[in-house]
Amino acid sequence: MPYKSRWSIDIPNTHLASSILKSPTAPLSKTKKAFIDAAKPDTHFLTSHDFRLWSQRFAAGLRKSGLKRGDRVLLFSGNDIFFPVIFMGIIMAGGIFTGANPTYVARELAYQLQDSEAKYLICASGSLETGLEAASLANIPKERLFVFDNGLYEGKSNPKAGCPYWGDLVASIEEGETFVWDDLNTPELANQTLVLNYSSGTTGRPKGVEITHKNYVANMLQFVHLSTLKPDYEETKERLRWMCFLPMYHAMAQTIYIAAALYHEAPVYLMPKFDFLGMLEGIQKFRITHIHIVPPIMVLLAKSPAVKKFDLSSIEGIGCGAAPLGREVCVEVEKLWPNGAVNVKQGWGMTEATCSVLGWSPNEFSDSASVGEPNANCEAKIVADDGTEVLARKQRGELWVRGPNVMKGYWRNPKATEETLTPDGWLRTGDIAYVDDQSKFHVVDRMKELIKVKGNQVAPAELEALLLEHPAIADVAVIGVTINADERPRAYVVLNAGQSASGEEIARFMDGKVHHSKRITGGVEFIDTIPKNPSGKILRRALRERAQAELKQQGVTAKL
Repeated sequence: MPYKSRWSIDIPNTHLASSILKSPTAPLSKTKKAFIDAAKPDTHFLTSHDFRLWSQRFAAGLRKSGLKRGDRVLLFSGNDIFFPVIFMGIIMAGGIFTGANPTYVARELAYQLQDSEAKYLICASGSLETGLEAASLANIPKERLFVFDNGLYEGKSNPKAGCPYWGDLVASIEEGETFVWDDLNTPELANQTLVLNYSSGTTGRPKGVEITHKNYVANMLQFVHLSTLKPDYEETKERLRWMCFLPMYHAMAQTIYIAAALYHEAPVYLMPKFDFLGMLEGIQKFRITHIHIVPPIMVLLAKSPAVKKFDLSSIEGIGCGAAPLGREVCVEVEKLWPNGAVNVKQGWGMTEATCSVLGWSPNEFSDSASVGEPNANCEAKIVADDGTEVLARKQRGELWVRGPNVMKGYWRNPKATEETLTPDGWLRTGDIAYVDDQSKFHVVDRMKELIKVKGNQVAPAELEALLLEHPAIADVAVIGVTINADERPRAYVVLNAGQSASGEEIARFMDGKVHHSKRITGGVEFIDTIPKNPSGKILRRALRERAQAELKQQGVTAKL
């Protein structure tokens, strides 16, 4: 039988805006800051009242411009205090938000523009050259490309290169105050798509994931529910301070730092993009209480000597997700605080499930690499290769999940939807997992990333976790390379500054720690950085292509 959540909560059929902003006219704070520019915290911020009004003004302006219900609008930008406004304004107008990775090149951006058939492109001023090229490739005229920055906060209009300014889409205060978003009070209405969050595309071209109002409301309430389990929740809530350095075009940042933050009334300090020293400085300066991070940042916290130069004593909790992470790294991070004051808890989710599915009760201590148990109203199971459910504990198989936060499907891609969603609502995740004796789930790796060594399945994440225990290693990625018809693990290693190690030494480090099939027999290569997408997942395809070129240069017959 599937593992069902021990918690159940009411999930209403409603508009996402209604679930976090109550109504178009309900009283909201005009003094407590909701979104704050971390670089200009004293002058550039939005209260929850300001945020709703700006969003309403943008929604009213979009409607006036001709945006129809269901039309897509693409935002190509890093984080900004107006990013949540654009996200919510599009949704209030009945449109569908889609955000693109701000590091995309023109070809990648053009693909998302064409696939989503976006009516408007709202492009960060600093990325206008890329935006113009992508718009040209996607046949989007200049008058539908809007320049974006936060100059509007100061009443400035900054059109460029013949493109209009996004402020042209913002209606007057009076029009905003009278704007009313739709009442989605039935299951059919609540099942309307509000966002296309594109999957990471690590194994192919990105797919648009259709997330509905019901999905977002469900996942936001599921995330918040875990916090409410704390006996001192109300007291904790009063001192919440969050910092967002994860990209807001991604599901994780949207769910936590827009929806849940507004629901919790937690002020969010926004960084335009991740900067490790900037993050540490911000935690110290703003007395941040909780951080939600990805494995690469955890590794930096565990390994970087810069950490000890900052006062991180305000931190009360750390959540980590997006990719598997060994418990050893978590232990090193926890040592930054005395007497077990901070317990790192890992969770699991994916874009196709809005954001999160598995997590920990705040009242439990995590002493393993487990990602917890099913969130409220969710269920999960382990499925073997033959499609039967795995009932034995500690036996691996594919993780399947089901719940009200699971996507509607892939945008205009019925084949991919059918391959991923079962007729009865189970999401085939493609992740390898098992359940331990405490009914906690452990995610081991992606199915497509497993290395097959002489018939034995080897998980890169397991080897990476072990290699990170080496004192000279700052970061590492493992892939499989096939040499003379024999697949072998190959490690790409980033060394700590000022430290050295040879490939032979690192390969020998695994001796006695793993079965011989898991040893690094495909070589050790040293590189400056591990290629990763913004959510922290290793871009193994880029490393495979690199390995192929390296082996070819060495005259080795290789197949990847």
